[in-house]
Amino acid sequence: MKIISTQRSQVLASRLAAALNIPIIDARWQKFPDGEIYVRAESPAEKVIICGSILTSDDLVELLLLKDIYNDSDISLVIPYMGYARQDKQFNPGEPLSARAVAQVLGRDVSKVLTVNVHEKSVLKYFNTKSTDISLSIPAAKFIETLSLENPLILSPDEGAHNLAKEVASIGNWNTDYLQKTRMSGDHVIIEPKSVQVQGRDVVILDDIISTGGTQATAASMLFKQGVRSLHTIGIHGVLTSGAYARLTSAGISSISCSDTIERACSTFTAAGALAKYL
Repeated sequence: MKIISTQRSQVLASRLAAALNIPIIDARWQKFPDGEIYVRAESPAEKVIICGSILTSDDLVELLLLKDIYNDSDISLVIPYMGYARQDKQFNPGEPLSARAVAQVLGRDVSKVLTVNVHEKSVLKYFNTKSTDISLSIPAAKFIETLSLENPLILSPDEGAHNLAKEVASIGNWNTDYLQKTRMSGDHVIIEPKSVQVQGRDVVILDDIISTGGTQATAASMLFKQGVRSLHTIGIHGVLTSGAYARLTSAGISSISCSDTIERACSTFTAAGALAKYL
């Protein structure tokens, strides 16, 4: 078995290769003046892992090109971050179900698909092959332990994201809660934990995706007014678009961390070990 990656996921693929003690395939990428992507890789392997996160449309094309190179191989497809997964419903007439469109084309002619904390698990059925979503709750909890916080409170930004927070909190035997909005008037909204008081506590806001950081930054402002001692934010996937990192830093958040499903300077824990167990 060998592993090859798109340009987006080189570091994670290298860590996964080390975890599995298998070689990583050298691939040479270039882009033509008209924007088309070209890749040339080593000779095909009998079994191959293709690893690539989808943050842009080019990332998706790179995965399709690698699949074509190894179309005679037994392919395991690893999608650490699956873009388009948030469009898992047709909200308005004339819209595509983007998650289905992407999953169907990627799942074709592969033996199995692994995703990591995919935004909506119902997406898995569209791959039409064996598919598993891997949780990084254990690596996230182990990273929180390195912060040396005193009995941290693990908060999710809303009730819908609370399952991940509960998973992580149970590993560390920490308290957990989720943020809720209470509209006091037409333009006055309070954001606070539903049940647990935050005054004097170390708080970690945990979510599957940090995108623009707007929700966390707004919550930070109100949590500081409620007396938190320190505030940290962790996202499994650090999309960090539209100046998110600077926005969170300016909001007074002490640390901003994510995994290497999207490789960032703030990637402080890896998906490699969790993925290796399923490969």
